[in-house]
Amino acid sequence: MNPVIRIHPDDNVVIARRQLVGGEPLPSEGITVAGLVAPGHKVATRAIGQGEPVRRYNQVIGTATQPIAPGQHVHTHNLAFSDFARAHEPGAGARPTDYVAQPATFDGIVRADGRIATRNYIGVLTSVNCSATVARAIADHFRRDIHPEALAPYPNVDGVVALTHGMGCATASDGEELRVLRRTLGGYARHANFAAVLVVGLGCETNQIQGLIAQEGLAEGTRLVSFNIQDTGGTTKTVARGVEIVESLLPEADRVKREPVLASHLVVGLQCGGSDGYSGISANPALGAAVDRLVRHGGTAILSETPEIYGGEHLLTRRAVSKQVADKLLARIAWWERYTARNGMKMDNNPSAGNKAGGLTTILEKSLGAIAKSGTTNLVDVIEFAEPAAARGLIYMDTPGYDPVSATGQVAGGANLICFTTGRGSAYGCAPSPSLKFSTNTALWQRQEDDIDLDCGLIVDGLATVDEIGERIFGLMLQTASGRRTKSERHGYGQNEFVPWQLGAVM
Repeated sequence: MNPVIRIHPDDNVVIARRQLVGGEPLPSEGITVAGLVAPGHKVATRAIGQGEPVRRYNQVIGTATQPIAPGQHVHTHNLAFSDFARAHEPGAGARPTDYVAQPATFDGIVRADGRIATRNYIGVLTSVNCSATVARAIADHFRRDIHPEALAPYPNVDGVVALTHGMGCATASDGEELRVLRRTLGGYARHANFAAVLVVGLGCETNQIQGLIAQEGLAEGTRLVSFNIQDTGGTTKTVARGVEIVESLLPEADRVKREPVLASHLVVGLQCGGSDGYSGISANPALGAAVDRLVRHGGTAILSETPEIYGGEHLLTRRAVSKQVADKLLARIAWWERYTARNGMKMDNNPSAGNKAGGLTTILEKSLGAIAKSGTTNLVDVIEFAEPAAARGLIYMDTPGYDPVSATGQVAGGANLICFTTGRGSAYGCAPSPSLKFSTNTALWQRQEDDIDLDCGLIVDGLATVDEIGERIFGLMLQTASGRRTKSERHGYGQNEFVPWQLGAVM
């Protein structure tokens, strides 16, 4: 097997499949390796002058900071981020979607109002951090690992989960941060994967529960119950009341059954975390191949993490169905440039230390690999954090690159499944939406199979194609939506990973 991977004929670097040592010939490139090159890292295939662009995916990933000879390792010591003009051609790459004649199905839960669920939880939300302990105590009463008898009579209920956060007060009562928090909580309160939701407050917080209900157009009733610690009479009484309410909701929540529904009801949030040099070669394009299948079957995928598409946004605007959609994405990029500037940061303060150890050098390189998750279909809409994903097809949601925050926004927007690629390793899970994790390399799979649902390193090893793994991922999407538990669900992940985006100053 060729020890390196060439992604595009016009690239001036190739990617090491394994550890390369100095003096090793690379016959496919007609060069000899100069020094050690770690797996997933880049090797120059020709002389690159100082100030000359370095290309991967046939795209600029930065500029050489010193002369680079053929066979040399290309990384942070000789390659740096450099801004460049992106050729935005809105809609130039948009094509009609080739929908399948007979869409796939999965076994979903049909709610009384017609919404489709992939899981069946009861949720305990909090208006403010001050009610987090009470909410956790209510949910803990129903933990199967601690009190297996509590849910034993209700086999169709996946669990009772408390989704707490560190916000809800010390912020402007009419500011953007409170609106976004309420939009996030509202999205979870409406989520089809919750049979019912309790909202627990303290009583004196800025994020008053009635304000949340009014902004989000929610209605209290059998599916949504709220109360405050101060009104109920303290911690003990509030926990007891919460437990009593959940117990009253369980019989109705258990009266569900799964039935075949169209794959068009799937809304999949796309995530990548702990990326490496293989992410844009294996797991991300394979997930993109699965997304193309999902869209052709009428489903929806949500791409996010704006700081991690930076520098590659022109590839998405080319696929926009209209100039208006392209302009919405560019407006969000401009917002992020202002946002980072006023906080003394830059959009290129990425990749992370782990990303760099895995072979990624600049945000441009990381972004190009991340965008591969989106496949090739049209970009049909751009929405803000936690806004409802109303359109079908590929949607872009503006979120931070921090995975728990980004996925929280996607679930609030309606994602009923998360697909998460990782090259360095991830132990992430999500509630109430299941999360599938895919490794970019087989070494990670062998080391952390306990947390990974599928090894995409088979692509790097030449044992499978991107399209073959994409087909397997699409099959896993349908199986998971039908009730197959993911690795993270088996470990009980999900409650601690609810992280709303904290935008403004804490007062």
